[in-house]
Amino acid sequence: MNILKTGIDLIEVERFRSQKPEIRQRFIERVYTEKEREYCGENDQHLAGRFAAKEAVAKALGCGIGEVSWQEIEIQNDVLGAPVLKLHGKAAERAEHLGLTVWSVSITHLKEYAAAVAVGAGEIEK
Repeated sequence: MNILKTGIDLIEVERFRSQKPEIRQRFIERVYTEKEREYCGENDQHLAGRFAAKEAVAKALGCGIGEVSWQEIEIQNDVLGAPVLKLHGKAAERAEHLGLTVWSVSITHLKEYAAAVAVGAGEIEK
């Protein structure tokens, strides 16, 4: 039997622009993996897009952040720059438990908003 799970998230980029510097650095280190930090740098749109993608994946997994951690959901890029999902730890375990083996993630952003959609698919035994 096929299974399909989706998640979506929308965030205001201003939430990243208006962070106090001392809070911002701790937040970035807690939420983003080293590879994500390298990619995003200080780009608020990229940070917001990755954040929205992590939220969308958590929704597709049927849990919130807490059951899985921010850094267990990692958004990398393929050779063409498209987002690619890498799951680690409890997030990977949850996906395996649900039978989700194939993922697609899409991120978009405008000046003021970033949005992401995550779709997980797979097969579960009857």
